Amino acid sequence: MLSPNSPLCCDAVAAMKAEMLAVLTGNILPFWLNRMQDHEHGGFYGRIDGHDHLHPEAEKGAILNARILWAFSAAYRVLSKLRGSDNAEVQKYLAAATRARRYLVDHFIDPEYGGVYWSVDYQGRPLDTKKQFYAIGFAIYGLSEYARATGDRESLDYALQLFDCIEEHAFDPVNNGYIEAMTRQWQPIADMRLSDLDANYPKSQNTHLHIIEPYTNLYRCLKELRAQESCDYVPAIGAVLPIGISVPQHTIDRVGAALRNLIGIFTDRILNPETHHLDLFFSMDWTRGAGHLESYGHDIECSWLLHEAALVLGDEQVLRRVEPIVRMVAQASEKGLRPDGSMIHEANLDTGRCDDDLHWWVQAENVVGWVNIYQYFHDERALEHAQRGWQYIKDQLIDYDHGEWHWSRHADGTLNTADDKAGFWKCPYHNSRMCLEVIERQF
Repeated sequence: MLSPNSPLCCDAVAAMKAEMLAVLTGNILPFWLNRMQDHEHGGFYGRIDGHDHLHPEAEKGAILNARILWAFSAAYRVLSKLRGSDNAEVQKYLAAATRARRYLVDHFIDPEYGGVYWSVDYQGRPLDTKKQFYAIGFAIYGLSEYARATGDRESLDYALQLFDCIEEHAFDPVNNGYIEAMTRQWQPIADMRLSDLDANYPKSQNTHLHIIEPYTNLYRCLKELRAQESCDYVPAIGAVLPIGISVPQHTIDRVGAALRNLIGIFTDRILNPETHHLDLFFSMDWTRGAGHLESYGHDIECSWLLHEAALVLGDEQVLRRVEPIVRMVAQASEKGLRPDGSMIHEANLDTGRCDDDLHWWVQAENVVGWVNIYQYFHDERALEHAQRGWQYIKDQLIDYDHGEWHWSRHADGTLNTADDKAGFWKCPYHNSRMCLEVIERQF
């Protein structure tokens, strides 16, 4: 096994960093800047289909808009360090992030009952007003990242309000964990599914994954702002960060306690101790439902997000407990790897049905997950997995003619044009995050 500091490994990582920076700034972000901004009705359009046709009157989803907010906020934060905050392109990322933040606050946050609408129509009027906690989690993710990038107090306050919504309405004080959804007025709802592809259970791995993700980011944001206060941080000329943001310690402690609890939920409830895969659906008392399902994309994604949560929490005892699990979950996900480096989506072991489409988001998380294993556990084989996964993306998923990535390729290699290029679920999040994670990490 090579040392992670060996010339060959260093060269491979440097090459990935350079290539991903080029894809992020030349392929992903320009697509959303040039083709998805809705200059008539505000915010961003709701859909471009798999044939690159714009649907200007498509509904606008909370997940899409929150992920746009996250992507451009993170791009501004990371790339301003590389190119300077006054760089013209970097300023465009800040403008897009600010546009997304304004639209999310003005059109998706429910001014009467709190929380976030599931969708609005193309003119920004509430359409589906149910409260899906997955979507509220992404709103926290986007708003906290904007606050990290700019120091904007309003965004931080909204993120904390939404954190309170989840803790008040979704948390199960009897059995622990978080439920999936409620009505606009926070009443029980019969259909709790995220989509037609999901089973109707009150708790899921997917929603918990996308609550631990924003809680991690919110906790990190609070700690960073607190640290800036304690060292008398003074922003550079032209910076957005205001002087005098106050981050009470008790607020940090509340978010930290919730994050610590979520880490325990993953290790003690969601992780299947026999297979080391993550089970997907649960009843209120955590009885597994919907059969024996394995989602390889969620496994590898969870491996690094769970590790990130423990690292950000900063408790050495928790980290020692989590790190062996991180490696086991990543190793379990290898079941979904193909020889060309791509990863299939999921399998139902009861029926034998396998979703072997090669989805864009699975490939992106495949790369980040193995990069994380390489970085922290010095596993050269993990770097090889990441390199092969990245090569597959470059060869098969990036649309070099029109921008962005295709939704997927089918197992036989044919391109999937039936699903969107941009839409309710197809956002600049998994792919931009992959690029930003690799660019920002110090190996």
